[in-house]
Amino acid sequence: MNLLDCTFPTPAENLACDEALLEAAEAGECGEMLRFWEPRQLFVVVGYANKLATEVNLEACESRGVPVLRRCSGGGTVLQGPGCLNYAVVLRMEGFERLRTISAANRFIMERNRAAIEYCLSSRETISLGNTGVVPFPLLTPPKDGPDMAEGGSTLPAHEMQTASMVKHNVQTSRPHVSVEGHTDLTLAGRKFSGNSQRRRRRFLLFHGTFLLDFDLAQMETLLPLPSQQPHYRQGRSHRDFLVNLHLPAAMVKAALSNVWHVTTPLSEVPGQRIEALVKDKYSTRDWNFRF
Repeated sequence: MNLLDCTFPTPAENLACDEALLEAAEAGECGEMLRFWEPRQLFVVVGYANKLATEVNLEACESRGVPVLRRCSGGGTVLQGPGCLNYAVVLRMEGFERLRTISAANRFIMERNRAAIEYCLSSRETISLGNTGVVPFPLLTPPKDGPDMAEGGSTLPAHEMQTASMVKHNVQTSRPHVSVEGHTDLTLAGRKFSGNSQRRRRRFLLFHGTFLLDFDLAQMETLLPLPSQQPHYRQGRSHRDFLVNLHLPAAMVKAALSNVWHVTTPLSEVPGQRIEALVKDKYSTRDWNFRF
């Protein structure tokens, strides 16, 4: 899997990049990918089918100069800005049973991300950032008591065994437990710190989301009403009472996710022309962002 750690200057460019990577993979121009980016300004992102009138306080956004954009994937509306870490994975679906359906892909990807964050939390006291800002994560190895078994009794590939080893390590540390709630939320003690969504093409899928690291949660009370559709576990809580920051260094989270996704090489070339075209024809247009 290739790595792209790249933040573009504008929200439109960053949203376009995720879709451009999916299109490039589908066209055979690149393969599987893990991307990171960190917003430089405050902006709202609505899901593909979200209605602005019910999911966004447009008057408050306009008065504060907060842009509102629409992404290519589903899910709910989010507020982004400094203190958030975004990621995207582009995965090949062909021949991989665990990505065959939306729900199966959700379970597979969310468990990997859950394990990575739980590992960060369990290691926070013992892992420090050096002068380089790179977290010295050890390579994970399969459990010594034999390989884990996949559905149907087949042996998991080596990278799956590594993820299983990470989960096993976390259980043994008795550190804070990270849970998957709703369809694609990650929570800590019942409070959400990550929302995710996916878009599927014929051969590849895009799965992307946000981690709240040190975000100003008070901004959400003003700019976003309570969502029209809420997961059961939210129980009507306000944004302030429902959301939580992880207070983890972005470099630590990036290192853990790079580990569980087995990143091997930096991406050699960004699909710049695709990004430019998507920004011009889609993500910077009112027809797309305000379509519903």
